[in-house]
Amino acid sequence: MRPTPLPGPPPQGGRERRRAPQASAPAEAPANLTIDLDALVANWRALAARVAPAECSAVVKAEAYGTGLEPAVRALAKAGCRTFFVAHLAEGRQVRTVVPDATIYILGGLLPETEATHVHFALRPVLGSGEEIAQWRRLAATCDPCPAAIHIDTGMNRLGLSPDEARRLLTSDDGLRGFPVALLMSHFVASEEPEAPINAHQIELFEELRALRPEIPASLANSSGIFLPQRPYFDLVRPGYALYGGNPTPGAPNPMRGIVKLQARILQCRTVEAGETVGYGATWTAPDRRRLATIGTGYADGFLRSGSPTDATAGGQAFIAGSHTPFVGRISMDLIVIDVTGVTPEAKAGDLVELIGEHLPIDIVGRNAGSIGYEILTSLGRRYHRAYIGG
Repeated sequence: MRPTPLPGPPPQGGRERRRAPQASAPAEAPANLTIDLDALVANWRALAARVAPAECSAVVKAEAYGTGLEPAVRALAKAGCRTFFVAHLAEGRQVRTVVPDATIYILGGLLPETEATHVHFALRPVLGSGEEIAQWRRLAATCDPCPAAIHIDTGMNRLGLSPDEARRLLTSDDGLRGFPVALLMSHFVASEEPEAPINAHQIELFEELRALRPEIPASLANSSGIFLPQRPYFDLVRPGYALYGGNPTPGAPNPMRGIVKLQARILQCRTVEAGETVGYGATWTAPDRRRLATIGTGYADGFLRSGSPTDATAGGQAFIAGSHTPFVGRISMDLIVIDVTGVTPEAKAGDLVELIGEHLPIDIVGRNAGSIGYEILTSLGRRYHRAYIGG
């Protein structure tokens, strides 16, 4: 399915603007973000080898999980990835500018009055309701072919046809008439928990429904689903987080390579005495004489305020000169204060500290913030100097 002509210019101008950092040089930036495209490709190849002969696609929604959609898609396509999943229509249009011949699915479904845009950019909606199917069927009468995916809800209760709706659709003589169904898909609820009973339930239900139309390619496994013992690969898998270095097997060693390294610059160092406080709300009090460093990164750059230390949680960390150093006080919009007491050699203004990388993997950073690595990655700010290596 190639893009087809529309009257007039492409909707909303065609090519999407690339998400660009505001800092043009490392010296201007409060922090430097390095994204290793070779590691990204290595992760995709490792997953593709694990699931073969099933196809390994790539989920590149949310700016490829914060790493930059166009560079990530370009590197993955060069490595051999031929199918991409995004959340929204605008993301699909942007991917299309990079990979003219790839298969691109829109996970968010089919919004009213967007049919022509899907056809023009050769994007395949993931249809999850009777209304969307009817809507696409009407469009399909005017173009040939107009493939789409069907989303079956096997337990998530967000999007998708209920199992009963899917059963009626798949057993009806004319249920799928009017357009090619390119994929049947569902989504795991708890694949990161291998022992969770719902995994086996979802696999069994999806196998039952898929058996009603075995000629249609099927997809169930996300990143963690690829590592389930049942090997629910079907015809295509849809890794996302694992591609970007997140651990798809929590509690076990991470089989993936980290692709993101974030280093922030120290703006100023100071010594505080016992009893002095730090930051908004005076939430941290120095227990004795401490040496502190302020770095030029904050919640505007994706370091969540929830990563501030509290009485109950240790909060975030940085890594400098071989030492993990804790955040102190509240994370503010542009600044974080870290305790560098005893760091040797002594920290000074201009030094770079690691916030994400070899010594602080993304899953640890997410946990320290009381969140998950997904949220940290997809919140990475625009003020960083971004550098891509490899690819």
